[in-house]
Amino acid sequence: MPPGRFLAVACAVAAMAAGTTAATTSTAAPDPQVKTTNAISSSFADTFADPAVIQGRDGYWYAYATSDPLVSGGPFGLMHMARTKDFGSWEYLGTVFSDSTKPKWAAPGSFFWAPDIRYFGGRYVMYFTVTDTAANPGGDPAIGVATAPTPAGPWTATDGPVVTPKPDGNGGYFGTIDPALLTAADGKRYLYYGGFYGGLHVTEVTPDGLQAVGAPTQVTVGDRYEGSYVVYRDGWYYLMGSSSNCCAGPTTGYSVFAGRSKSPKGPFVDANGVRMDESRVGGTTVITQNGNKWIGPGHHAFMTDAAGQDHIVYHAIDRKTPWLTNPFGINRRPMLIDRIDWIDGWPRTRAGLGPSDTAQPAPVTGSGAGIDSTDPDGGLLGATRQAGDSLGGATASIRGAASTRKDAPSGSVRVDADVRLGNSFTTVVGGSVVVSVTGNKVTVVAGGKTASAVLPADFDRSQWNRLSVQVADGVVTARVNDSGGLGDLYAEARLAVPGLKLKAAPVRWIGTAELDNLTVRAVAKPVRELAPGPKTGKLLAADEFDGGLGPAWSWLRPDAKAVVADGKLSWPLQNADMVGAGNNAGLLFHQAPAGDRWIAETKVHLDLGEGDIRNYQQAGMIAYRNDNDFARLGNVAIWRTRQTEFGRELVARESDGATSYGGAAIGRSATDLWMRLAYHRNAAGENVFRAGTSVDGKSWTWGASWVLPAGETPKLGLYAHGEFTGANPAPVATFDYLRFYESK
Repeated sequence: MPPGRFLAVACAVAAMAAGTTAATTSTAAPDPQVKTTNAISSSFADTFADPAVIQGRDGYWYAYATSDPLVSGGPFGLMHMARTKDFGSWEYLGTVFSDSTKPKWAAPGSFFWAPDIRYFGGRYVMYFTVTDTAANPGGDPAIGVATAPTPAGPWTATDGPVVTPKPDGNGGYFGTIDPALLTAADGKRYLYYGGFYGGLHVTEVTPDGLQAVGAPTQVTVGDRYEGSYVVYRDGWYYLMGSSSNCCAGPTTGYSVFAGRSKSPKGPFVDANGVRMDESRVGGTTVITQNGNKWIGPGHHAFMTDAAGQDHIVYHAIDRKTPWLTNPFGINRRPMLIDRIDWIDGWPRTRAGLGPSDTAQPAPVTGSGAGIDSTDPDGGLLGATRQAGDSLGGATASIRGAASTRKDAPSGSVRVDADVRLGNSFTTVVGGSVVVSVTGNKVTVVAGGKTASAVLPADFDRSQWNRLSVQVADGVVTARVNDSGGLGDLYAEARLAVPGLKLKAAPVRWIGTAELDNLTVRAVAKPVRELAPGPKTGKLLAADEFDGGLGPAWSWLRPDAKAVVADGKLSWPLQNADMVGAGNNAGLLFHQAPAGDRWIAETKVHLDLGEGDIRNYQQAGMIAYRNDNDFARLGNVAIWRTRQTEFGRELVARESDGATSYGGAAIGRSATDLWMRLAYHRNAAGENVFRAGTSVDGKSWTWGASWVLPAGETPKLGLYAHGEFTGANPAPVATFDYLRFYESK
């Protein structure tokens, strides 16, 4: 902001203060915090998968889901809609499409999956997966798009896909699924899509969001991620994707991982500097299962509440009621929500604790400072009430100067509003922090410092957008973005002012704008430390392989090729497996310590190469009850990727003994990999194993937990097998030791 402009604003603020101070009062006590308990969709649905959310102009938060039946025995829908004011109570609104309004270019038997919702250009825009098009019936997925004047519809689909099916060259089609839009700081809109078959891609779309532009860019390796979602924060674009299997009933190991980039097109790199498009694929854990009732958390959306707290909205499966229909039918995937904490620059669900199954604070909605967010003029001085429109209702019009009747809180404050901006509009918080949207810039002035960001050349002030001003912990952030409380932006100015003290004072505005959904709140207190993972205590038992296998070891299906020599156990991978009916692989068990809590650790060397197909060469540790009930942690080749997988098999249908297998990804793969399984017995007597990996034996990444039934403690052992194709002769897995520690 030019000095002259800043002086004019300061004078206006002083004049306003002289005329309005007597009318202001201290902020009332905060509203009682609503609590939610997962699953938040349980009042109206048994399953509400692949959720997307947006705050509508009417103040409601709307949620959308894929087209599975809502309840057991119900019909398939055409994607679902629901809404809430406080995330504590919900209203089901019906389906997005009917048989008469669904896309005409979809094949008759097509399903509609994974909606993504945005608001720009004065209308709501929804992207979704069409599993089969009429052009190539039989399974050629594409991305569709529809628009609506309100978040509840009516929805009008376009005449064709925004992203067309992509042939794989072998008579089939790549996975053009799971769309998610981002409006970026360069003024362009980007659509992310894709899945395990072909990888995640991003394509630019036209300003109206209805057509793809140019060639897409692949941003992840071809067989690791689906369900993408991208948010912008502190100068970084964060790409998040779901990994492993969404829908394996009681063995679903879905989890969400993230990478970040300075460009919306990547490359996206995780916290360890590993790219998400490499064979030894990267990804920093956002959410994974923790051993409580919820497994397979994933396919998520992000939202920011009125207190500036981010939340992840996702689906998961109750491990004890995993099916909506009979076993191996439709998975029961209700909608959940949890807090996101940004720790060392990375999004972590509840500081790494994962899905919650107890009452938690709901997202903060509505306003403090005496403001009714959906009819805001009553809490303001100097504003006039506008009738608004049938969607948004009454709004507050500012023409000159206005302020809140009550003080905003001291220490920190967030001011959020849907806005239609005039040529110049300034927000003043704490009496000293000035944020202006003037001309083509967003400018922040505080503590004698200035920061600014440029709006896109085609930014439309006449449309409803969102303006957010946040002051907390010595940082002022001002963002202009699409409406809806999501992670997009048109421009963001961010200014660090060490020692900045924010006093309780009215929020003041100068200029011209129309406001709706205005909220003034104290900023949520951030959580900055990751929840601790399991820690090793004293050594309880160990075999360093400095001699033959002692009496603590026992074999199931002995393998004479596994030998102890030179301080190592060398074991050529068997062309065998434990999954399904095969059960022909050798397992080497070691007697586990007594007690309800311990950690087993090994180091394994296994050269899996990179980039070629070696399904499914692997080696690692296994927690074993029997051939159809186990959890195994392995360094494994899965198609062209190299991953660490914590897999689970169990009997899913007692009538015929049919088994289900699924896995959860964790950490990164390396030729030399340290592994841990942390064991404890929970309050129900069940046996819980949590997996951890390390590439240096010092820094550990703790991932998913699997729960095995109560009763006798499962055996703990080693394995080296694969049911593989690829290298001949078989690679050799070399184990340096197996140790057992106390678990702190």
